[in-house]
Amino acid sequence: MSRTLTTGSPWRVILAFSVPLLIGNVVQQMYHFVDAIVVGRWLGVDSLAAVGATGSMLFLLIGFAWGLTSGFAIPTAQAFGAGDHAAVRRSVAAGTVLTAITSVVLTVVAPFVSRPLLELLQTPPELLDEATTFAVVSFLGAGATMFFNYLAAIIRAIGDSRTPLIFLTVACVFNVVLVIAMVGPLGWGVGGAALATVVSQALSVLLCLDYIRRRIPVLQMRRSDWRATRADLAVHLRLGLPMGFQASIIAIGTLAVQVRLNELGADAVAAYTTASRVDGLAVALLQSLGLAVSMFVAQNYGGGRPDRIRQGVAQATGMAVIGAVGLGVVLIAFGAPLVRLFVGDGADDVVALAALMLVINGATYTALGVLFVLRGALQGLGHTLVPTVTGIVELFMRMGAAVVLGALIGFAGVAWSNPLAWLGAVVILIPAYLRARRELAAMPIAREDHISTATTPIPLVGPTSGSMVVDAVVTQPVPIVQRRRILRRTRSSIR
Repeated sequence: MSRTLTTGSPWRVILAFSVPLLIGNVVQQMYHFVDAIVVGRWLGVDSLAAVGATGSMLFLLIGFAWGLTSGFAIPTAQAFGAGDHAAVRRSVAAGTVLTAITSVVLTVVAPFVSRPLLELLQTPPELLDEATTFAVVSFLGAGATMFFNYLAAIIRAIGDSRTPLIFLTVACVFNVVLVIAMVGPLGWGVGGAALATVVSQALSVLLCLDYIRRRIPVLQMRRSDWRATRADLAVHLRLGLPMGFQASIIAIGTLAVQVRLNELGADAVAAYTTASRVDGLAVALLQSLGLAVSMFVAQNYGGGRPDRIRQGVAQATGMAVIGAVGLGVVLIAFGAPLVRLFVGDGADDVVALAALMLVINGATYTALGVLFVLRGALQGLGHTLVPTVTGIVELFMRMGAAVVLGALIGFAGVAWSNPLAWLGAVVILIPAYLRARRELAAMPIAREDHISTATTPIPLVGPTSGSMVVDAVVTQPVPIVQRRRILRRTRSSIR
């Protein structure tokens, strides 16, 4: 059921929206958690390391697709916040077309480059065959992953974060059953673990489509909605591509980390893999808050409420800091016992290395929490340059730490690559958001009793380079795309 995020106490709205996302991320991490336990205990540490060796490569390609589809949902949220349901449907149509094209390209091309990329990453020879199998199966099912991410994103864009959680939970439970069956009794190895994830994602796609058909009229497409114009596609690509490239830029940094880990040996790969599984649970909590902020900002941006944006982002930053401190304490105190769930007895070196990485990450989660909130806020406003620049900064910080510190102090140097990348990004994000906040303060505020109606005075803003300019206010129903055209003409006249 759709829900506006343009009314109510900002922190309560953000928290209520983020809780299902938080639970969903935890559920998703839990089934990765179970996958790793099943593979590690049933097939052995080398098989677990083989799966881990594919992580950076999968993140490079599938992470790009995930960022792309998340960006496609931002115009949908802005249109919904403005009460323009026709623009919502056109946005969904444009995003669907672009998601389908990307899925086909990824499914056709990625399986053929999997083994060469793994060899380029200097994957240990004893891990190469299993790593290739896991990657190929995962890429063949990339379409299911992409479409679930996209459908979940557009459902969240209209204010419903609970339904995607339900479908994700069903898919995760199904995945756990499948991975146990396919890896265990059926004996399909790491390929079975990858296939279980693909099948469960396909199930979640079917559940989303059925729910939209039955319960969400605003997302039920008409034939005329599918006539996506070049302007519609351009708007979605303008927001989707930078978010996709941002994920890929970050992934390139993780590839450098992977190369260094491969040089350090199978124990280092296994330690990083297990620590990343545990760390992923904590990161998911902070990430869900950032996504909630992005949707909150996008809807209030469309609804003409800059005051709510400033208040909500400030409150969300406070929540992120408090949550990060709590998560850090837990990981520092209980990291080692959690790691032992994956590898069992007899792998003390792996446990020691993984626990060290969790201590380093846990001590710097505050920077990560601020990063997610501020980046989500800028993306919700439609900014593309600054979030992309922060991705580049993360790339160089992560690569530098992996190459330089990894050579100097080994695994500990590689473990510092993520925290240093987070800190580098935050240094860029804080002044960028403060500038956007000052510009938000100068924007006119729509009347609260007219929020989410197409006739509300809506500020014409269209940031594309990390800044936001307020040029005009309209008081008649104007579609989102037309607003952007008016904004461009207004800017030209000002110049």
